[in-house]
Amino acid sequence: MFQRLHANAGVKRTQTLKLTFQRIADKLTDVGRSLRLVWSPCKGWTLLWAVLLIIQGVLPAATVQLTRRLVDGISAALGSGATWVNFEPVAVVAGLMIGTLVLAELLQLCAEWVRATQSELIQDHIARLVHEKCVSVDMGFYEMSTFYDHLHRARSDAATRPLVLLESAGSALQNSITLIAMAAVLLPYGRWLPLTLLISTLPALYVVVHTSRRYHRWWNDTTITRRRIQYFDALLTEPFSAAEIRTFDLAAHFQAAYRSLRNRFRRDRLDLLKRQYWARLGAELLAMAISGAAMAWMLFRALMGAATLGDLALFYQAFQRGQGLVRTLLGNVGQIYSNSLYLSDLFEFLELRSEVVDGRDAVPAPENLSTGISFKNVTFRYPGRHSNSLTNFTAFFPAGKIIALVGENGAGKTTLLKLVARFYDPQSGRVEMDGVDLRRLSLNSLRRRTTVMFQVPVYYQMTAAENIALGSLESVNDATRIRQAAWNAGAHELIDRLPDGYETLLGQLFPGGRNLSGGEWQRIALARAFMRDAHLVLLDEPTSSMDPWSEADWYRRLLALAEGRTVIMATHRPTIAMRADLIHVMKDGEIVESGTHEELVALGGLYAESWTAQIAPSEAGELQATAQ
Repeated sequence: MFQRLHANAGVKRTQTLKLTFQRIADKLTDVGRSLRLVWSPCKGWTLLWAVLLIIQGVLPAATVQLTRRLVDGISAALGSGATWVNFEPVAVVAGLMIGTLVLAELLQLCAEWVRATQSELIQDHIARLVHEKCVSVDMGFYEMSTFYDHLHRARSDAATRPLVLLESAGSALQNSITLIAMAAVLLPYGRWLPLTLLISTLPALYVVVHTSRRYHRWWNDTTITRRRIQYFDALLTEPFSAAEIRTFDLAAHFQAAYRSLRNRFRRDRLDLLKRQYWARLGAELLAMAISGAAMAWMLFRALMGAATLGDLALFYQAFQRGQGLVRTLLGNVGQIYSNSLYLSDLFEFLELRSEVVDGRDAVPAPENLSTGISFKNVTFRYPGRHSNSLTNFTAFFPAGKIIALVGENGAGKTTLLKLVARFYDPQSGRVEMDGVDLRRLSLNSLRRRTTVMFQVPVYYQMTAAENIALGSLESVNDATRIRQAAWNAGAHELIDRLPDGYETLLGQLFPGGRNLSGGEWQRIALARAFMRDAHLVLLDEPTSSMDPWSEADWYRRLLALAEGRTVIMATHRPTIAMRADLIHVMKDGEIVESGTHEELVALGGLYAESWTAQIAPSEAGELQATAQ
């Protein structure tokens, strides 16, 4: 029985040791990755910085040795007369000390300049990595709150942690060199002295590593709290919520919510820091006790005549500096460890893998649709949701036609557009373009042959011309094409009325910008969509912010533009849907009715009910007559 228990205890100890070593190995790997991260964008500057640090690391030992010679020289010169012969050795040593101090200051300034250059390069490198990952991940990631947790941690730490890590690594290198020199200075006084230095600072190392792990764990656990704090801060300061906050008198409510989260966050953080400071105080007191014992031993030797006044001065400086260096060095190691913990969050973010990617044998998308787009038994569910948006969905969208998708909110209209644009892949089934599965088509070619405008367009704080040119960057300097796209979208006249025409800055974020109404912004977005010479046009509520007169004018332009193209648009506007070549009525992720406007009205189903409810009989007759 006892043998079995002893054996089990041995197995547990072995497993614990293995787990401990595995954790250490993982952290060393993270440290290595972190150092490579800060090395890659500025190799030459980092090498120069290392050379400067090595020289700086040697200088303190030289200063200590010169101090000993200076003290001994002054002691020998005292009482021997104020002659140059007696003063010359002291003057030479003093001159060397002054030169050493000047050189140290000069090297410090050079190192700071190099470090400032490194910091700029590293910040740009990290920002590029984060931006590239954000624009390359699947749209599905933006449906998951965990993605925002990863993004928040990556962005909050990416700007500062690599720089702190670089400084800690540099300081560790410099302090290691200085410590080795100081140990060499102390060695003649006793081989046990360097070991005493190390032992006196081990408690501080334990405190640094232990508290770093605990603080990092708490930091990760409070990610959602910190995001909520930022959210309430944005509600109280950003323009998107300013009108409602004033209308519904929400300021006090959101301020209270912000203060409640901040109070809890601040209380927990200060409590954690208080425990860390008490632990550090205990480690410092132990180190001071060991240091005091060593100094008492050296003072006893001096009193017994076994050491000179210069020896005492050298020992005091060397031991005190050595102890400070070991403490700083272990602090550097702790900082490297701590920052590698935070940078592991950045690495986790950068390692996110997309699923909507090109296959091995990807082929270009067709230049022009000849048959159309087919949905075959497609089942799709947004990430993080429990119910399907589409289940075994089958439909066909013929090429060269204007197809309208109508139905209540949540029926699946926008989902279809996103699947056609391949922002997502279905869980099962196929979406085909001219009989070829979209997953076999090159993403780049598919996107270049597709133009999209979604329900809430982006308000780019740029000039009107730049806003439109973003639809086709290769034509950014083609003023004629930009104006043509604006005319096609019915945006030319509103741009022409702006103070500087197409060079007018839009939006209110920057000085001199002119804000637009929702409908005007929508026309700019449509012009951007029309800027791309694409055979497939996807429009999500393209006229939701337009008045009836603007809508009728826009649709006449769309008919001309759609010649030879396939247009699929989701809309709630019966006045838009009625003009389409084909109308699909959607409900709960299914197409329940299909046909032309006249056929669906005659059918007397959902479309007819909606038409009758939204359009007065007299208006309906006028609209149908106009359409005909």
